[in-house]
Amino acid sequence: MAKVRVHELAKELGITSKDAVTKLQELGEFVRSASSTIEAPVVRKLRNAYPGAGASKTEAPASAPKAPAS
Repeated sequence: MAKVRVHELAKELGITSKDAVTKLQELGEFVRSASSTIEAPVVRKLRNAYPGAGASKTEAPASAPKAPAS
């Protein structure tokens, strides 16, 4: 995974950029602004801090497998 900008991840999670920056700073990450880039482990930290956010985009609807035609 490439570096991600804080504001892009915040949008994906449905939170404000300011909330994302504040939360990352609370988690001990050095983030100065919403345009800062963050590495994959830091992305995971923020996703874990907001477990329900953005779930509708990532989860695919379950569909029943089709039976083969005889």
